[in-house]
Amino acid sequence: MNLLDFIFRLGVVFAIYEFLWGIFQIGFQIIIAKRKQSILEMYFLKTIKYFFLVDVTFLLCFKSIHSDMIILDQVILSGIILLTYFIGKFKKRQNRKILFQFHNKNFNKEKENFHLKYEIILIIVSILIFGLFWFYPSISLNNISIWFYNSIINIENTPIFGLIFKVIGFFFLLNLLVKMMTTITFLLNRGKLYHNKNSFNEDKFDDYTEVS
Repeated sequence: MNLLDFIFRLGVVFAIYEFLWGIFQIGFQIIIAKRKQSILEMYFLKTIKYFFLVDVTFLLCFKSIHSDMIILDQVILSGIILLTYFIGKFKKRQNRKILFQFHNKNFNKEKENFHLKYEIILIIVSILIFGLFWFYPSISLNNISIWFYNSIINIENTPIFGLIFKVIGFFFLLNLLVKMMTTITFLLNRGKLYHNKNSFNEDKFDDYTEVS
């Protein structure tokens, strides 16, 4: 498979996964009724979300879902894209927190839903899990991940929903090129934020192409 086609496919898969996870979150909110999620609950669910996203992404790197052979260049590219995707979402939430603090002088840290330390740990653990799958591919083959994988493929192949998510995948491909550049800059600057208008303009562009 052509690498650009593979990136496009990942965009479609990410979008459909976010859609499925969104349904799960709605169900969870109904169960807990009006009670607000605690920080521990929020990051526990986010850990599960990232784990299965990493797992489903790795499953795409198998030559076949019924085969134990993985395609090396797709594994490497998937790892880079996952890191870019996670850091992009991290920057988006970090910028949103700074913007909120700037406009709300009565900001209460106890009510915030973004914790720098937890976010960084979550990204590192997610990438390490992806690396673990590389060395032990059989671990990625579990019933829940395979269910997600099959559900995503089925939705992708439906005429209407498939077309919608393919359009999202196209914008994901374009946005990824921008994010790769900003991620490289972000890493080179050791995660420091640029406190200027460009940071917030880029955040608006992310809102157009991401489902969170």
